[in-house]
Amino acid sequence: MKTTLEPLDGNKVKLTVELDQSEFDASIDLAFKKIAHEVRLPGFRAGKAPRKLLEARIGLDAARRQAIEDSVPLYLSKAVREHDIDLIATPDVKLVSGEEEGAVSFDATCEVRPVITVPGYQGLRIELAPIEAGEAEIEEVVSAERRRHGSLVDVDRPSETGDFVTLDLRGLRDGEPVPGLNTDDWVYELGRGWVAPTFDEEVTGAEKGAELKFSATPNGTEQPADFEVTVQRVQTLELADLTDDWVAEHVTEHDTITAWREAVAARIAEMKLNQARNAVIDKVTEALAALVDIDAPEAMVNSDLQARVQNTVQQFQSQGIALDQWLSATGQDTNQFVDALKEQSVKAVKVDLALRAIVVAEGLGATEDEIDLEYGRIAVRVKKEPGEVRKVYEKKDAVGDLASQIAKSKALDWLLLNVTMVDTNGKELDREHVLGRDRVDDGDQDLAHNGDAGHSQGAE
Repeated sequence: MKTTLEPLDGNKVKLTVELDQSEFDASIDLAFKKIAHEVRLPGFRAGKAPRKLLEARIGLDAARRQAIEDSVPLYLSKAVREHDIDLIATPDVKLVSGEEEGAVSFDATCEVRPVITVPGYQGLRIELAPIEAGEAEIEEVVSAERRRHGSLVDVDRPSETGDFVTLDLRGLRDGEPVPGLNTDDWVYELGRGWVAPTFDEEVTGAEKGAELKFSATPNGTEQPADFEVTVQRVQTLELADLTDDWVAEHVTEHDTITAWREAVAARIAEMKLNQARNAVIDKVTEALAALVDIDAPEAMVNSDLQARVQNTVQQFQSQGIALDQWLSATGQDTNQFVDALKEQSVKAVKVDLALRAIVVAEGLGATEDEIDLEYGRIAVRVKKEPGEVRKVYEKKDAVGDLASQIAKSKALDWLLLNVTMVDTNGKELDREHVLGRDRVDDGDQDLAHNGDAGHSQGAE
């Protein structure tokens, strides 16, 4: 087999493959053996009829056509491996010669993954929400706890926002009760806006014993209702003075205001830190994709999109949810659903190209030891021996894909360990702290080594 490679415009190459006669004769022999199983000749069991008899019966042309159909994909695959062509779509194959006689040759126009550079990746900067607890956030928690232990006290004055009013409530539409809007002795905090947009405004300023009538459109509906409201009580929430003694009595594990507020601040900061950690990879990949100045190849986008749609549908099915019901519940149609996933696919393709560029720029290719280690990890997941996993990847010709995924994960790790992180106030964040590397014990994995750059599932 002779092959030549010619670059074309638009991330394409033309692969020309010429088969010598002896190679193709072997393919014709295989074609006759295949045909022998399909053609029944008197006196011969299936598959046992000799070639000469078959050739006399059906002719050489039929076997030649079968040989071309079966062998071209095999020789194409061999040529792609030989030239290390990174295909992103099924090649367009055209037979050049040999359809009827002579040496067989064909051209394959192959769309390949673009090789790009990503200027600016070394200075990547991302913005995260602040990870420290603000005074207002601490005060909100403290206030909520104090209110939980507060006492309602009757007041002899018009109601105000923040007061608690005890109401007898009637909601009618065409004289008929509106479900959910008829109750007695309902304690309601003015200002919540739970009933209707103008309900609180109508009740605010009313005193004990007041009887109110007004129309308003209940929340979640489009038609107004007639309200009849009797104010039974007006109360205010009185809070005890915040002292160390109060804290010791009402707050578990803390004896002083200072200790309690510090614990609240630490809890809020931990929650915000976890939220930041959950957002880091998405923020980094989003910033990285923005550096890619070429359009994502449509073939790559479509391939990723198809996988996303299938995975999403399978997830719904596993949860007993029908896709059309989910679309209806979320107010989407099929096109909107696919368009949303396509945006994710475009980003994923750009991230793929950018990470591969970083692999080259930083020399982060996968080593044999890293590939062997990944075989071991996969073996644990699929409950097989590492050697079995290796054979599966080799048989599927997927070792290169696995190596690429490992290398992309290393590139993502490199980014995580070099990106500048700031909060929305412009304050630079401690990257080691955000990634969790400042408190990782030996043997533990931090965030920087949990980035999912996408692993091949060849053995799973």
